[in-house]
Amino acid sequence: MRDACLRDASIRHCAGMKIREPIPGAPLPVDQPSIKQSIVHHLAHTRMRDQYRASASDVFHAVARAVRDRIADRWLGSTKSQWDDGKKRVYYLSMEYLPGRLLRDAVLNLGIESEVRGALTELGLSYDDVLETEADPGLGNGGLGRLASCFLDSMATLGIAGTGYGIRYDYGMFRQAIVGGAQVEEPDTWLLHGSPWETSRTETTYTVRYEGRVEPRVDPTGRTFYAWVDTQDVIAEAHDIPVPGYRNGVVNTLRLWSPRPVQEFDLALFNAGDHFGSVHKRNVAENISRVLYPNDSGPPGKELRLRQEYFFVSASLQDAVTRHLARWGSLDDLPEKCVFQLNDTHPALAVAEMMRLLMDEHLFTWERAWSITKRAFAYTNHTLMPEALETWPVHMLDRLLPRQLDIIREIDRRLGIEIAQGHDEQAQARMAIIERGPQPNVRMANLSIVGSFSVNGVSALHTQLLRERMFPELDKFFPGKFKNETNGVTPRRWIQQCNPELAKLITEVVGSDAWVTDLEKLRELEKHAGDSAFLERFRAIKRDNKAKLAAFLEKEHGFRCDPSSIFDIQIKRIHEYKRQLLNVLHVIHRYQRIKAGEKPEAPRTVIFGGKAASAYDMAKRIIHLINHVAKTINEDPEAREHLRVFFVPNYRVSYAERLIPAADLSEQISTAGWEASGTGNMKFAMNGAVTIGTLDGANIEIADAVGEDNILIFGMTAEQVIQRVRAGYQPWQLYESDTRLRAVIDGISHGAFSRDEPGRFRPVAQSLLDNDRFLLLGDFASYVETQQRAEQLFRDVPRWTRMSLLNVARMGRFSSDNTIRGYAKDIWGVL
Repeated sequence: MRDACLRDASIRHCAGMKIREPIPGAPLPVDQPSIKQSIVHHLAHTRMRDQYRASASDVFHAVARAVRDRIADRWLGSTKSQWDDGKKRVYYLSMEYLPGRLLRDAVLNLGIESEVRGALTELGLSYDDVLETEADPGLGNGGLGRLASCFLDSMATLGIAGTGYGIRYDYGMFRQAIVGGAQVEEPDTWLLHGSPWETSRTETTYTVRYEGRVEPRVDPTGRTFYAWVDTQDVIAEAHDIPVPGYRNGVVNTLRLWSPRPVQEFDLALFNAGDHFGSVHKRNVAENISRVLYPNDSGPPGKELRLRQEYFFVSASLQDAVTRHLARWGSLDDLPEKCVFQLNDTHPALAVAEMMRLLMDEHLFTWERAWSITKRAFAYTNHTLMPEALETWPVHMLDRLLPRQLDIIREIDRRLGIEIAQGHDEQAQARMAIIERGPQPNVRMANLSIVGSFSVNGVSALHTQLLRERMFPELDKFFPGKFKNETNGVTPRRWIQQCNPELAKLITEVVGSDAWVTDLEKLRELEKHAGDSAFLERFRAIKRDNKAKLAAFLEKEHGFRCDPSSIFDIQIKRIHEYKRQLLNVLHVIHRYQRIKAGEKPEAPRTVIFGGKAASAYDMAKRIIHLINHVAKTINEDPEAREHLRVFFVPNYRVSYAERLIPAADLSEQISTAGWEASGTGNMKFAMNGAVTIGTLDGANIEIADAVGEDNILIFGMTAEQVIQRVRAGYQPWQLYESDTRLRAVIDGISHGAFSRDEPGRFRPVAQSLLDNDRFLLLGDFASYVETQQRAEQLFRDVPRWTRMSLLNVARMGRFSSDNTIRGYAKDIWGVL
């Protein structure tokens, strides 16, 4: 029996030995002297360093382990109590997580920050310096991974028995370097010095199979079953990271899988002189977890992605089934005892894999297995882009996962029978899991919808568009299945941790830190919206955050900016629909007006950050353009006192924690109808930034919450976008009719920002004139006018400060605690 499934936490089986002492024993004390003693202990006995040879990394590891020791007591206790209570469990399956640095998060959630800080001070060390030593875990990229981490935090804080499942990536997605203004991808060596947070469960392993062939066989009772044979196998090994709740003694688990080969090393080949061949199988296996989202522009990259997705799905389901059987003894009640939440389509193969496990490993009939499967899974959709809905070629699945493809075909066949009545051929084709045609693909979103009892969008508009535009037939065929659960973010990290002075002010107003777990209490701030003295205190916090960011950017990157200028920030994954390019067009327009002698009403510092996927050429061109525009403006003495531009390299969570509290203006400018939700918009508003944005995603709900006077909305609505495209959108006409727009496009095309190579950015400009799929030119005039209004408001200091305060005060509904309560009540049935 696996260690994770032991019934009695006080007796641990180890190679036939039994430990008959209670584990854990008495909890470790959390007073300052005890924490200091633990730090010294780990420096000496874990890192084996004295005061003369301890490096910054040694100190960080010692402090982290001292904190983790105190988490461990609660972790073991939570595991045992959840086992004993028999609570329904939530298994959260996500291809990525973006937790950010973990030390301060753990310290704050345990409530021991003053003790840790004091212990380090006694040792002559700086708590803040230790925090800066930690590397951001390379487990995610953008909003999908950050949302997953917020959700795990909220599940633990709400006392929900939850486990996150994912992959332990060796080199993250990539480390972004900017060379000559262009993005260059380098390995993210986040594990270079190891991670003090993870526990390797070398005894918790599962076999994950690929390729091979499927043979029908008959058991002694005459029942036909299917054997998947001659497979190429990989071993999945568990690595656990604790997820502590906020001061409630609950610690959940993020379990990450790492691959290793069945045969680590072929000694015979090595001795024969084939040194590379002797480790070939190891390299093939370990490639599965090398990087997040490998370049999939060619067949090898696509195949690796498919291997990744199945690897973590198979290991996770095997683990969950093993746990369930050890606790309950039967799989018939699986849907009553646990629920599997699919975070987007990456884990969609879980539907087919669960069917395989139930039928092939546990000998369930199809009907019995399908009844369990479709009641055990829930699916969250995160995109409105048809091309972002994953599909896999049937021929690739047939080669790599033949048994799963057989199961998917049968699900699709049975669905076809059900939908034959009442749907024409076109509707049936849209509803089908497997596309019709000579080279069909499997639609993973359709598989997720059919194989789940619940499907949810992540904002009101997103869910509406899913039902009306993306999957109208499936929505009608499965009445009540589609729901909305608007995204949220954890206030622990996104106010308390990243903006401690604001957190102190909120605590003073509320009278306690109860707002940290009940964010609606931010409403208390609204009572002070007319108090000029209070507004000055609030404004001083923003001013101080901006000064700190300015100092950091100068120290780390040599970029100088005026803290009194508008800090206009857009930080998110680089994608055409997110319209960083629209922001650049406005920056160029402002620059041209300055050069023409028109001085702006307020100086502005425009900051960009985000990574482009390695195979996404246009997104990388946009980064290149941003940096060349920045160079031109920042080196122009006439312009730089009014306008400065900076692209933050290798944007990550720890950078977001500096940028968001300092922002005056939050850029949320996606084409209406394309952003599912967004969470950066929530983080900025919680920290007092005023949003300039379209009526897209969660911007609509933020506008409803903060009030139309406290947000800057521009551009077309989602419905207007559709109407404009249907009517025949003509970007050339806009270019010809708007002299401002023509000057901006011509500047890009004719080399104003690339004098060494005048045609470098012509493809960017031409893409706008030829197609402009995301209607940048259509929204340009409205965007420019709204940016001008933002400047005017910013100069009205009392009004702007009041707008900023009301944004903070009215963001209570966007706590991820509220979101998880919604999932728990409406979908999971665990609260």
